[in-house]
Amino acid sequence: MSNNNENTLSQTHQQATLDLSIALLERPSVTPDDDGCQDILSERLTQAGFDCEFMYFGDRDQTGEHAEVKNLWARRGTSDPVICFAGHTDVVPTGDVNNWTYPPFTPTIADGYLWARGAADMKTGIAAFTVAAERFVANYPEHKGSIAFLITSDEEGPSINGTVKVIETLEARQEKITYCLVGEPSSTDTLGDIIKNGRRGSLGAWLTVTGKQGHVAYPHLASNPIHAATAALSELTAATWDNGNGYFPATSLQISNINSGTGATNVIPETLDAVFNFRFSTETTEEELKEKTHAIFDKHFSDSKANYEIEWKLSGNPFLTPEGKLVSACQQAIKSVTGTDTTLSTSGGTSDGRFIAPTGAQVVELGVRNATIHQVDEKVEVDDLGKLAQIYEGILEGLLLDNGLI
Repeated sequence: MSNNNENTLSQTHQQATLDLSIALLERPSVTPDDDGCQDILSERLTQAGFDCEFMYFGDRDQTGEHAEVKNLWARRGTSDPVICFAGHTDVVPTGDVNNWTYPPFTPTIADGYLWARGAADMKTGIAAFTVAAERFVANYPEHKGSIAFLITSDEEGPSINGTVKVIETLEARQEKITYCLVGEPSSTDTLGDIIKNGRRGSLGAWLTVTGKQGHVAYPHLASNPIHAATAALSELTAATWDNGNGYFPATSLQISNINSGTGATNVIPETLDAVFNFRFSTETTEEELKEKTHAIFDKHFSDSKANYEIEWKLSGNPFLTPEGKLVSACQQAIKSVTGTDTTLSTSGGTSDGRFIAPTGAQVVELGVRNATIHQVDEKVEVDDLGKLAQIYEGILEGLLLDNGLI
């Protein structure tokens, strides 16, 4: 291919991705409101030969017609492998709009960036998905295998009526995803320098310690929950849970909240509430973390007049996609477009990949730079948009063409 043809191809990806990004970013789709974003995608994908299905989960709205969360499942093809692009159209709240350089829902191109809420997390990724699929289908209209989209508006919120429910529906009808590319902003310094081939698990704990209220001058008539909890929490934070492995760092624990006291200086409080969270590797399990935690608290409370309770919530187990077809296709596509040798990582928070990986799918996260996600003045490099669409198209080619499926 000549340089002129390559430049024309790049410009086509760039303009198409930029235009669709702006159309999505103009819609204030704060969780769980999709605000019509999925309608735009459905119209585009239908024209490209996708069968589009909206799935609604949660409480009905005021009209009684739709559930709170809108999800889109789109598929082109009926055979395996199923290559799924997964993402979310919802965004986090803007905060005080007066603190933004440009109105957060008026996409603005300035200083080489596209500024808007959702620019990085992750409407530009969805736009790049769509353009990549459209171009691939145009080039290979008789492709074998299947291309799919799983788009939710519930990722930034409680994540209970979005991807997890769509996956439950697909599993019930034995519709399997083979490879899943989540468009979360994975890049750090340059586009494609980092891809997430796994995520740590997240286990949250809500601790309540109950003692007996009393006067500080008469401690023998009371039971101080702060004193009872301090030693146990200290041992908890000093504990080694595992040493990690070649893909994951060691499991970590962080206490995020502690609340106690009546506000008075001479009153021993009755209760203490604390919140802590484990981010855990594949070297340990939810059950092991719970067992060790309870063993620590049982030891420290065995002679105490106070008692404790812990409420647990598992947000997701750790998952890992080892080096294989999907990882290799991503690495090769990134190298071809940007010249970057990408690094595999499992760091960061959770994503909806945690709901997809347990089905047996290979899952990787690849998207734009994450430097400004959830911040005031969220933005993304304009020049990266077309490149990202080219990378996604290259991944489709790598997974379908190289496997002899065309």
